[in-house]
Amino acid sequence: MEEVATASSLNDSMAAKMAHSMKSEEKQRLLDSEHPVPTNSVVDMENVAADDDLLGNRNIEHPTSNFDTMVHLLKGNIGTGILAMPDAFRNAGWVIGLFGTLTMGIICTHCMHMLVECSRELCRRTQTPSLSFAEVVEAACRTGPEFLQRKAKVAKFILNIFLFITQMGFCCVYYVFVAVNLQEVVKHYFVDLPVYWYFVFLMVPLVLLNWVKSLKYLTPASLFASIVMSTGLIITFFYMLQGLSPVSTINAFSSWGQLPLYFGTAVYAFEGIGVVLPLESNMRNPQDFGGWNGVLNRGMIVVAVLYTAVGFFGYLKYGDKAVLGSVTLLLPADEILAQSVRLMMAVAILLSYSLQFYVPFNIIWPSIEHHFQDEKTRQYAEYFTRTALVFITFIFAVAIPNLGAVISLVGAFSSSALAMIFPPLVEIVTFWPDKMARNDWMLWKNIVIVTIGFLGFLTGSYVSICNILNPGATT
Repeated sequence: MEEVATASSLNDSMAAKMAHSMKSEEKQRLLDSEHPVPTNSVVDMENVAADDDLLGNRNIEHPTSNFDTMVHLLKGNIGTGILAMPDAFRNAGWVIGLFGTLTMGIICTHCMHMLVECSRELCRRTQTPSLSFAEVVEAACRTGPEFLQRKAKVAKFILNIFLFITQMGFCCVYYVFVAVNLQEVVKHYFVDLPVYWYFVFLMVPLVLLNWVKSLKYLTPASLFASIVMSTGLIITFFYMLQGLSPVSTINAFSSWGQLPLYFGTAVYAFEGIGVVLPLESNMRNPQDFGGWNGVLNRGMIVVAVLYTAVGFFGYLKYGDKAVLGSVTLLLPADEILAQSVRLMMAVAILLSYSLQFYVPFNIIWPSIEHHFQDEKTRQYAEYFTRTALVFITFIFAVAIPNLGAVISLVGAFSSSALAMIFPPLVEIVTFWPDKMARNDWMLWKNIVIVTIGFLGFLTGSYVSICNILNPGATT
C-alpha cells in the first residue's frame, strides 16, 4: 500500500508540474502571439539584463545631453497653459488655486516618475532598450495578470487615441494662441484683420518647422524659445506686480460649477506627460533623468513654481477680468513693452509647436510607413503626412477659436487621462502583486490618484463642452 501511495503521490506531483509547465507555456505563447511587445528576444527572467546595460545599449543617432533634455522638458511643460493660469485661479479662488496647483504639480510629477519606472522595468522584462508610452501600456498588460494579457493591443490602441488627441489638442491651442496674439499686435499698429487670416498665414511656417525630423535639431529652436519665453514672463511679471490690490479684493473660493474648469486648465498646464518617455529615451545619459536630483524633478519644480506664481499674481492683478485664455491679452495695448511680450510669446509658442507635434506624428506614421516600399516615395509620404496633420490643427483652430475653452477641454478630457489615470493603472498592472498587495499603501495611493483624475475627466469635460456651446454660462 505504501508503494501504491508513493506512486500515487509521484503521479500527482508530476501532474502538478505538467499543469504548471502548460500554464507557463500558455503565458509565453501569449507573449509571443499576434500581439507582440516590441522586443528582440523572449522574456527570460533568469537572464534579464540590468537596467544600466539596457539604457547603455540604446542605439540613438542624435542623443541629447542633460542640458538639451532640460530645455525640451521646460518647453514641453511651459507653454500656453502657464499664461492661462490667472483664468484658472479665477475659476477656483486663490486658496484652492494656490494649494491645488502645487498639489497638482506634485501628483503629475509623481505620475511621470511612475511612467519612467514602469518603462524601465518593462524594458528589463522584454529586453528592449526603450518603449513608448503606448508600448509601456501594452507590455504591462501582456506581462501582467492573466485576464489582461489578451487585452494588451486594445489597451495600447486606447492609450494612443488619448495621446494623439492630447498632443494634437496642444497643437491646436498653440495655433490659436499665436494667431490671437499676433492679431492684437498687428491690429494696434497696422490693420485689424479677422483672426482667421492669421490661421492661414501661419500654415507655411508651421509646415516648414514640422518637416524637421530629429529632436536634436529642434534643440536650438527650443533653446531660443525658452529664452524668449523667459524674457516675456519676466516682463509679464513686471506688469502683474505693479499696483496689486489687497488679497481681500479677490475670491478665496469660487463656485462648485467653476471648479471643473480650473481642473481642466491646471491639468492642461502640466502638459509634459506625452514627451517624458521620448525625452528620456533620447538622452545620452538616461540614468540622470530620474531620482531626487534628476532632470525631471529639477525641471518640474521650476514649472510648478512658475505656474503658481503666474496664476496667483495674475488673478490678484486683474481679478474677474482674467477671463481670457492668456494673461498677455490683458496687458496694456498702448505700451510698446507690453506689445513686445505678445510678440515674444507668439514666437516662443510657434517654435514650441514642433515639440508637441513630435508625439502625434510618431503615433500615426508607423501605420502609414509600411505601405511604401521605395525610400524616395516614403520620404514624400512622410512630408505629406506631416503637412496633413498641421492642416488638421488648422481646421480645429478655425472651428473653436475660444482659447480658454479649448485649453480647459483638452486638459479635462485627454490630459487628465494621460497624466493622472493611465500612469497609476500601469504601475498597478506592472508590479502586481509584488509591490501592489491588496493592503499595500501604494495600491490605495494609486487608486486615489485615478479617482481624482476620473472625476476631473467627467466633470471637466462636461463643463468645458457646455462652456464652448454656451460661452459665459459657467462664469
